[in-house]
This record gives sequence, structure tokens and C-alpha cells, in this order.
Amino acid sequence: MAELSKILRSVEGGGLMFWCPGCDGAHMVRVGDGPGPRWGYNGNPDAPTFTPSILVNAGRLNPMAHVCHSFVTDGRIQFLNDCTHHLAGQTAEIPAWDSPF
Repeated sequence: MAELSKILRSVEGGGLMFWCPGCDGAHMVRVGDGPGPRWGYNGNPDAPTFTPSILVNAGRLNPMAHVCHSFVTDGRIQFLNDCTHHLAGQTAEIPAWDSPF
């Protein structure tokens, strides 16, 4: 993993990771050319925008076990109402990786 900014990390294969304060964990999207789903990226590691929305569903056998659904725009995470964590319906800055959570 390589540091692109205080809030964004890159991983092999075109992956970009940011810390999600709702899940208290990292989320990854893949950008650029390559196999599998790919997201659009504005190229700004200090204020990233990813399109389309990011859906993390950790409970594949039980879909309501954990859901995080968001839009990331200009370094801010807009958590949609279908999130199952405490930030559902709110917007938050992407925190720095070294921030206390």
C-alpha cells in the first residue's frame, strides 16, 4: 500500500483505499483499466470523487448484517439512508489514516 495523501492509499491493481468513519474500516474501489468493476476517479488524492456510488455489503447471506452505501464527492462521504451504521443519512469528511477514530 502506498500513501497518495493523508486520506487516500493506492494498492496493486488500480485499487484506491480510504478510511470509512461509519464502518471504522477501509473501503477500496478499483480505477483505471483492468478486470472487474471500475469506478470513475477525479484524480485528486486530497479531495477524491468516485463514481458511481460505493456499496459495501458485508452480510451476503444476511443482507442486513452490515451495509455501507455512499457517494464520495470532493473528499466527503455522503452516507445514504440504507447504511446500517450510525452515520446513515449524514455526510462526513474522509478522515486521515492516522486520525483517532
